Amino acid sequence: MATKLDTIVLDKTGTITIGKPSVVNVIVSDSLIKNEGDLLRLGASVERGSEQNEGDLLRLGASVERGSEHPLGLAIVKEAEKRRIELSEPEGFRALRGLGVQAKINGQDVLVGKPNWFDEMEWDLLDAKDKIRSLQDEGKTVMLVVVDKKLAGLIAVADTVKPESEEAIGRLHEHNLKVVMLTGDNIQTAVAIASEVNIDEIVAEVRPEKKSEKIKDLQDKGAKVGMVGDGVNDAPALAQADVGLAIGTGTDVAIESGDVILASGNLTGVSKAINLSRATMGTVRQNLFWAFFYNIVLIPVAAGVLYPFEFLPAFLRQLHPILAAFAMALSSITVVSNSLLLYRAKID
Repeated sequence: MATKLDTIVLDKTGTITIGKPSVVNVIVSDSLIKNEGDLLRLGASVERGSEQNEGDLLRLGASVERGSEHPLGLAIVKEAEKRRIELSEPEGFRALRGLGVQAKINGQDVLVGKPNWFDEMEWDLLDAKDKIRSLQDEGKTVMLVVVDKKLAGLIAVADTVKPESEEAIGRLHEHNLKVVMLTGDNIQTAVAIASEVNIDEIVAEVRPEKKSEKIKDLQDKGAKVGMVGDGVNDAPALAQADVGLAIGTGTDVAIESGDVILASGNLTGVSKAINLSRATMGTVRQNLFWAFFYNIVLIPVAAGVLYPFEFLPAFLRQLHPILAAFAMALSSITVVSNSLLLYRAKID
């Protein structure tokens, strides 16, 4: 099936990128800084500097994310731990897949999530829109921290593109394959990452449960799709694709769902898998040719087509069993020897 693929769909986080995001910006809301009452309510002090204000924002965000297993949430918790910020225990933790998390922190309702989540709630975040867009244009994922329905600040997280991603995607283009990036991230961040590695098409802001539907949409349009992913959320899409290629360094669920396991976790393994598939199918066709060749030649001989030619040796005119056995052995040797040439196939 891999020889028939014409479209490769790549998950972004952990596939195109390293999958270990880190906090790169902590921005406290301007309106919050100007409001002494809000600062005190958040546990800050008016006399504190911006670094302390950032710490307060991180404390809230990381305290909620303690209950999350998402890489973005773990990045926020890790940053808070790195700054030695004491976290609170979240109460009533709730996670909304692909959107964000919420919990009560010291009696306050704290929500941490993607901007489009708050757009769905029809909350006015107009003051932060320009800053959010600016960070997203830089390829960063922006998480909003909202406290009691009021924006407390922004936490921007970035994930580094794998060094081999551009080369790997270039090899796929050499195979005349269309490369699509599938991500739950916002379109601005997706475009920034895609421009680095020459992606052909972007499907962004896709919720985890909808990824397999996007694969099916491509298949319904006649595409033969290979899906490459590494996370729990990618498992249904890997199963839906014509060929699922799981990153071997990813989750067990993704690995179980994949047809091909890229053990090294290197994205260049996708083109190697396709090259190996094409070389194998080429060998299969050659073996079929030789197997049929011996039969096509010798069946007429066995039927007596050479019998009238008296100048030929008798064992050939009548197809002596020894000759038939020799032909069968030669056929097997030819097929096995041709198969062993796969060791010399160039799959890089």
